[in-house]
Amino acid sequence: MHSKSEILTNIQNNPVVSVIRGESAQESYNTAEACINGGVKVIELAFTAPHADETIASLSEKYTDTDIEIGAGTVLEAETARIAIISGATFIVSPSFSEEVAKICNLYTVPYIPGCLTPSDVQSALTYGSEIIKLFPGSVVGPQMISELHGPFPQVKVMVTGGVSLDSLQSWFDAGANIVGVGGQMVGPAKNGDYKGVTKNAEKFIKGTKALHLIA
Repeated sequence: MHSKSEILTNIQNNPVVSVIRGESAQESYNTAEACINGGVKVIELAFTAPHADETIASLSEKYTDTDIEIGAGTVLEAETARIAIISGATFIVSPSFSEEVAKICNLYTVPYIPGCLTPSDVQSALTYGSEIIKLFPGSVVGPQMISELHGPFPQVKVMVTGGVSLDSLQSWFDAGANIVGVGGQMVGPAKNGDYKGVTKNAEKFIKGTKALHLIA
Protein backbone atom coordinates (compact mmCIF):
# COMPACT_ATOMS: atom_id res chain seq x y z
CA MET A 1 0.00 0.00 0.00
CA HIS A 2 1.22 3.46 -0.87
CA SER A 3 1.91 6.03 1.84
CA LYS A 4 -0.59 8.83 2.37
CA SER A 5 1.63 11.35 0.58
CA GLU A 6 2.13 8.96 -2.35
CA ILE A 7 -1.63 8.41 -2.66
CA LEU A 8 -2.35 12.14 -2.61
CA THR A 9 0.32 12.77 -5.23
CA ASN A 10 -0.96 9.94 -7.41
CA ILE A 11 -4.53 11.27 -7.28
CA GLN A 12 -3.42 14.78 -8.20
CA ASN A 13 -1.23 13.48 -11.03
CA ASN A 14 -4.18 11.49 -12.42
CA PRO A 15 -6.98 14.03 -12.06
CA VAL A 16 -9.89 12.04 -13.48
CA VAL A 17 -11.64 9.89 -10.85
CA SER A 18 -14.25 7.35 -11.95
CA VAL A 19 -17.22 7.36 -9.57
CA ILE A 20 -18.90 3.95 -9.71
CA ARG A 21 -22.32 3.06 -8.31
CA GLY A 22 -23.05 -0.42 -9.62
CA GLU A 23 -26.31 -2.29 -9.04
CA SER A 24 -24.40 -5.49 -8.29
CA ALA A 25 -20.90 -6.44 -7.18
CA GLN A 26 -20.16 -7.87 -10.61
CA GLU A 27 -21.33 -4.70 -12.37
CA SER A 28 -19.19 -2.55 -10.08
CA TYR A 29 -16.13 -4.72 -10.65
CA ASN A 30 -16.59 -4.84 -14.43
CA THR A 31 -17.19 -1.09 -14.58
CA ALA A 32 -14.01 -0.40 -12.63
CA GLU A 33 -12.05 -2.67 -14.97
CA ALA A 34 -13.56 -0.93 -17.99
CA CYS A 35 -12.51 2.48 -16.63
CA ILE A 36 -8.99 1.25 -15.91
CA ASN A 37 -8.78 -0.20 -19.43
CA GLY A 38 -9.65 3.28 -20.68
CA GLY A 39 -6.72 4.81 -18.85
CA VAL A 40 -8.30 5.92 -15.56
CA LYS A 41 -6.03 5.30 -12.59
CA VAL A 42 -8.22 6.45 -9.70
CA ILE A 43 -11.43 4.56 -8.91
CA GLU A 44 -14.02 5.65 -6.34
CA LEU A 45 -16.40 2.79 -5.57
CA ALA A 46 -19.53 4.03 -3.79
CA PHE A 47 -20.72 2.14 -0.74
CA THR A 48 -24.26 2.33 -2.12
CA ALA A 49 -23.19 -0.53 -4.38
CA PRO A 50 -23.91 -4.06 -3.06
CA HIS A 51 -20.94 -5.72 -1.32
CA ALA A 52 -18.76 -2.70 -2.01
CA ASP A 53 -16.18 -3.87 0.52
CA GLU A 54 -15.71 -7.16 -1.34
CA THR A 55 -15.35 -5.39 -4.68
CA ILE A 56 -12.78 -3.02 -3.20
CA ALA A 57 -10.89 -5.99 -1.76
CA SER A 58 -10.84 -7.79 -5.12
CA LEU A 59 -9.70 -4.72 -7.04
CA SER A 60 -7.13 -3.75 -4.41
CA GLU A 61 -5.61 -7.22 -4.47
CA LYS A 62 -5.41 -7.23 -8.27
CA TYR A 63 -3.81 -3.80 -8.47
CA THR A 64 -1.43 -4.09 -5.53
CA ASP A 65 1.98 -2.60 -6.36
CA THR A 66 0.59 -0.62 -9.30
CA ASP A 67 -0.21 3.08 -9.67
CA ILE A 68 -3.97 2.34 -9.61
CA GLU A 69 -5.76 3.78 -6.57
CA ILE A 70 -8.94 2.07 -5.40
CA GLY A 71 -10.97 4.21 -3.00
CA ALA A 72 -14.35 4.13 -1.30
CA GLY A 73 -17.10 6.69 -1.84
CA THR A 74 -20.38 7.60 -0.14
CA VAL A 75 -18.78 6.86 3.22
CA LEU A 76 -21.12 8.37 5.81
CA GLU A 77 -19.71 7.20 9.15
CA ALA A 78 -16.59 5.85 10.80
CA GLU A 79 -17.69 2.21 10.76
CA THR A 80 -17.99 2.17 6.99
CA ALA A 81 -14.68 4.02 6.65
CA ARG A 82 -12.92 1.38 8.74
CA ILE A 83 -14.46 -1.47 6.74
CA ALA A 84 -13.37 0.21 3.51
CA ILE A 85 -9.83 0.78 4.75
CA ILE A 86 -9.47 -2.80 6.00
CA SER A 87 -10.75 -3.96 2.61
CA GLY A 88 -7.93 -2.09 0.93
CA ALA A 89 -9.34 1.34 0.05
CA THR A 90 -6.48 3.80 -0.32
CA PHE A 91 -8.67 6.89 0.06
CA ILE A 92 -12.11 7.73 1.47
CA VAL A 93 -14.69 10.07 -0.05
CA SER A 94 -17.88 11.39 1.58
CA PRO A 95 -20.78 13.50 0.27
CA SER A 96 -20.42 15.72 3.35
CA PHE A 97 -17.88 16.38 6.10
CA SER A 98 -17.80 14.03 9.10
CA GLU A 99 -15.52 14.57 12.09
CA GLU A 100 -15.65 10.87 12.97
CA VAL A 101 -14.73 9.75 9.47
CA ALA A 102 -11.88 12.28 9.45
CA LYS A 103 -10.58 10.87 12.75
CA ILE A 104 -10.63 7.24 11.60
CA CYS A 105 -8.89 8.18 8.36
CA ASN A 106 -6.24 10.09 10.28
CA LEU A 107 -5.79 7.10 12.57
CA TYR A 108 -5.04 4.85 9.59
CA THR A 109 -3.19 7.63 7.67
CA VAL A 110 -5.58 7.36 4.73
CA PRO A 111 -6.59 10.48 2.73
CA TYR A 112 -10.09 11.73 3.45
CA ILE A 113 -11.88 13.75 0.75
CA PRO A 114 -15.12 15.14 2.24
CA GLY A 115 -17.93 16.81 0.34
CA CYS A 116 -18.04 20.56 0.95
CA LEU A 117 -20.42 23.25 -0.26
CA THR A 118 -19.75 26.19 2.07
CA PRO A 119 -16.71 27.97 3.51
CA SER A 120 -17.60 26.47 6.91
CA ASP A 121 -17.42 22.98 5.40
CA VAL A 122 -14.03 23.71 3.87
CA GLN A 123 -12.64 25.15 7.11
CA SER A 124 -13.82 22.10 9.07
CA ALA A 125 -12.28 19.73 6.54
CA LEU A 126 -8.93 21.51 6.59
CA THR A 127 -8.96 21.69 10.38
CA TYR A 128 -9.39 17.90 10.56
CA GLY A 129 -6.54 17.22 8.16
CA SER A 130 -8.11 16.90 4.71
CA GLU A 131 -5.76 18.02 1.96
CA ILE A 132 -8.34 17.64 -0.81
CA ILE A 133 -12.00 18.60 -0.54
CA LYS A 134 -14.82 17.49 -2.82
CA LEU A 135 -16.90 20.38 -4.15
CA PHE A 136 -20.31 18.73 -4.29
CA PRO A 137 -22.63 19.01 -6.04
CA GLY A 138 -20.65 20.88 -8.67
CA SER A 139 -23.69 21.26 -10.88
CA VAL A 140 -25.34 23.50 -8.28
CA VAL A 141 -22.50 25.96 -7.66
CA GLY A 142 -20.63 26.08 -10.99
CA PRO A 143 -16.93 26.67 -11.69
CA GLN A 144 -16.88 30.19 -10.22
CA MET A 145 -17.29 28.68 -6.74
CA ILE A 146 -13.73 27.36 -6.89
CA SER A 147 -12.15 30.75 -7.44
CA GLU A 148 -14.34 32.20 -4.69
CA LEU A 149 -13.19 29.49 -2.26
CA HIS A 150 -9.57 30.05 -3.19
CA GLY A 151 -9.90 33.60 -1.87
CA PRO A 152 -10.03 32.63 1.83
CA PHE A 153 -8.54 29.16 1.28
CA PRO A 154 -5.79 29.51 -1.36
CA GLN A 155 -4.14 26.28 -0.20
CA VAL A 156 -7.14 23.99 -0.64
CA LYS A 157 -7.07 21.34 -3.36
CA VAL A 158 -10.47 20.81 -4.99
CA MET A 159 -12.06 17.74 -6.53
CA VAL A 160 -15.31 18.58 -8.31
CA THR A 161 -18.02 15.92 -8.46
CA GLY A 162 -21.47 16.33 -9.97
CA GLY A 163 -22.01 18.14 -13.23
CA VAL A 164 -18.69 17.24 -14.84
CA SER A 165 -18.90 16.40 -18.54
CA LEU A 166 -16.48 16.38 -21.47
CA ASP A 167 -17.86 19.77 -22.51
CA SER A 168 -17.34 21.31 -19.05
CA LEU A 169 -13.95 19.74 -18.35
CA GLN A 170 -11.88 22.74 -19.37
CA SER A 171 -14.15 25.17 -17.49
CA TRP A 172 -13.63 23.34 -14.22
CA PHE A 173 -9.86 23.10 -14.56
CA ASP A 174 -9.57 26.69 -15.77
CA ALA A 175 -11.47 27.76 -12.64
CA GLY A 176 -8.91 26.02 -10.42
CA ALA A 177 -10.13 22.46 -9.96
CA ASN A 178 -7.32 19.99 -9.30
CA ILE A 179 -9.36 16.82 -9.85
CA VAL A 180 -12.74 15.89 -11.29
CA GLY A 181 -14.96 13.00 -10.22
CA VAL A 182 -17.00 11.63 -13.12
CA GLY A 183 -19.99 9.34 -12.70
CA GLY A 184 -22.74 8.74 -15.22
CA GLN A 185 -21.04 10.69 -18.00
CA MET A 186 -18.39 7.97 -18.00
CA VAL A 187 -19.90 4.83 -16.52
CA GLY A 188 -23.52 5.18 -17.69
CA PRO A 189 -23.28 2.46 -20.37
CA ALA A 190 -22.55 -0.11 -17.66
CA LYS A 191 -26.25 -0.15 -16.73
CA ASN A 192 -26.86 -1.89 -20.05
CA GLY A 193 -23.81 -4.12 -19.77
CA ASP A 194 -21.93 -2.02 -22.31
CA TYR A 195 -18.50 -2.04 -20.72
CA LYS A 196 -16.79 -1.25 -24.03
CA GLY A 197 -18.84 1.96 -24.00
CA VAL A 198 -17.50 2.73 -20.53
CA THR A 199 -13.93 2.20 -21.75
CA LYS A 200 -14.53 4.50 -24.72
CA ASN A 201 -15.91 7.21 -22.42
CA ALA A 202 -12.94 6.83 -20.10
CA GLU A 203 -10.57 7.20 -23.03
CA LYS A 204 -12.33 10.43 -24.04
CA PHE A 205 -11.95 11.93 -20.57
CA ILE A 206 -8.28 10.95 -20.41
CA LYS A 207 -7.73 12.41 -23.88
CA GLY A 208 -9.46 15.59 -22.70
CA THR A 209 -7.13 15.99 -19.73
CA LYS A 210 -4.09 15.30 -21.89
CA ALA A 211 -5.24 18.03 -24.27
CA LEU A 212 -5.25 20.40 -21.31
CA HIS A 213 -1.71 19.25 -20.44
CA LEU A 214 -2.86 17.97 -17.06
CA ILE A 215 -1.36 14.52 -17.55
CA ALA A 216 1.48 13.29 -19.72
